[in-house]
Amino acid sequence: MAAPLRIQSDWAQALRKDEGEAWLSCHPPGKPTLYGSLTCQGIGQDGIPEVTASEGFIVNEINKKSIHISCPKENASSKFLAPYTTFSRIHSKSITCLDISSGGGLGVSSSTDGSMKIWQASSGELRRVLEGHVFDVNCCRFFPSGLVVLSGGMDAQLKIWSAEDASCVVTFKGHKGGMKDDFSKSMLITNKNSVNSYQDLCFLALPADQPSPLLTWFICHAGEREVGTESKMLLLAREDKKLQCLGLQSRQPVFLFVGSDAFNCCTFLSGFLLLAGTQDGNIYQLDVRSPRAPVQVIHRSGAPVLSLLSFRDGFIASHGDGSCFIVQQDLDYLIELTGADCDPVFKVATWEKQIYTCCRDGLVRRYQLSDL
Repeated sequence: MAAPLRIQSDWAQALRKDEGEAWLSCHPPGKPTLYGSLTCQGIGQDGIPEVTASEGFIVNEINKKSIHISCPKENASSKFLAPYTTFSRIHSKSITCLDISSGGGLGVSSSTDGSMKIWQASSGELRRVLEGHVFDVNCCRFFPSGLVVLSGGMDAQLKIWSAEDASCVVTFKGHKGGMKDDFSKSMLITNKNSVNSYQDLCFLALPADQPSPLLTWFICHAGEREVGTESKMLLLAREDKKLQCLGLQSRQPVFLFVGSDAFNCCTFLSGFLLLAGTQDGNIYQLDVRSPRAPVQVIHRSGAPVLSLLSFRDGFIASHGDGSCFIVQQDLDYLIELTGADCDPVFKVATWEKQIYTCCRDGLVRRYQLSDL
């Protein structure tokens, strides 16, 4: 992959005024970093700034929310997308997790301020406060119906909530330590039709006070009935540098891959291709049919890979240094989601052409791919 390009986090605001400037840089592996700048030469009648780049960089295209920059010397090219809107009133501190309902109408998020809230995805307007965990809520996710939320916290409890009235329907107990990892980061199932009602819920959670090899795997079902587990695989990102895949119905190992550092997240791209991100910034692409050697290893930042999400014919990745990018097979450049100023982007969620991120700075950012 080409050398990463970086741009000032608030470039869209900085370039809205005459002679406004924003910095940019190119980071070729093993070579000195190339530094440059963008300068606004005026604002057109359509409200789009006229921008020029310093030597070594080219402005290929610009509109109100995106700018396409190239560095010909390093054959690097990225399109930077600014947030369409930012929600600052949902939480008061770092937002550790978020998800968007299947219909795109609601969002749910958890924060280090101890709260978990449901909000209107279009405006950030608060709808429900889910109260019941004793300490911080670290992870939350909608069920496919969009009417039920699953959460895990430092109180070692997993809870199922009604998104309609904020009532806690079920509480699971048994962990000896708090859940510190998001369900979708620790566990991925290959089939979208995977078990989707809480009576037949399958998930994995990781105790914070135990090393990752000591995984706890719950399969909860009504009576002896187990539904939807045939021909599905369970993928586990582990802190002991191992990526583990199991047959969901057979409970038998499929493969065990050893990476360069602790695995933080994983996702399936298809029935056979998967991605897994590590603490040292590597993104491994593997084929479950031949998992001994990776198809490719993507390294754009030394910061931890915090989330991976399959998206269209590619994926979205976020890092601990605030970088967040989209890789698409039909594009010869990356799409970079800007706005986070070196603050970790913990989680990404999507609905149609909308992309949502949550960050240590306490903001939820919403991006519109139509702005490209």
